[in-house]
Amino acid sequence: MNALITGSARGIGAAIAIKLAEDGYNIILNDISEKAFENNDLPEKIKALGVECYVKIADVSNYEQCEKLVSEIKQLGTIDVLVNNAGITRDNLLARMTEADYDLVINVNQKSVFNLTKLIGNVMLRQKSGNIVNVTSVAGIYGNAGQFNYSASKGALIAMTKTTAKELGSRGIRCNAVAPGFIRTPMTDKLTPEQQAEMLKAIALKRYGEVEDVANAVAFLVSKNAGYITGQIIEISGGLSM
Repeated sequence: MNALITGSARGIGAAIAIKLAEDGYNIILNDISEKAFENNDLPEKIKALGVECYVKIADVSNYEQCEKLVSEIKQLGTIDVLVNNAGITRDNLLARMTEADYDLVINVNQKSVFNLTKLIGNVMLRQKSGNIVNVTSVAGIYGNAGQFNYSASKGALIAMTKTTAKELGSRGIRCNAVAPGFIRTPMTDKLTPEQQAEMLKAIALKRYGEVEDVANAVAFLVSKNAGYITGQIIEISGGLSM
């Protein structure tokens, strides 16, 4: 079994890769440059779990690069899992947001999902099997000030998830999404105690999530235990919306 996780050199993507490796998947790591994997022991950690690990460099917002990526992955056998995780932010208030920053976020966060869902979806259709998980965000559900572009891209992923589930479901292919809230990262660690306290007020569980919380949800969604679940958006936010 082979699983491709985009944007997986670090953070949530890396945690998903490790979790799926623990579940027995051969892992195809992807990021935009070789530099992302410099001084990075993730491939070794994955191989130590007894599975194969491949590193594929590609800008997943570029359709031609995605075609090449998928062609290479097909040589490894079936493509059983696609996790569309690659994403960036270029935050600013709408009045100050540049067209370039809007276009960049839409291309990386949204068009990449079109590229790979189309290309790998065609492979899965021929296999009559496969699982796709899109990593969206609570910003795509509720919006977030200063993230007009990011919220738009992540909201689009929700619609794309449901449409993919409807189009591919008859061939045994499931598509779901996870919507993380505040997940502990180096960025959240840089917040002042006052900023952290203010953010935590909105979370019912009164703590940040961990990258493993997201990885565990993805692993469940691609497992046989979720065999009758498709087109769903699983919020991983500690009760942020309540």
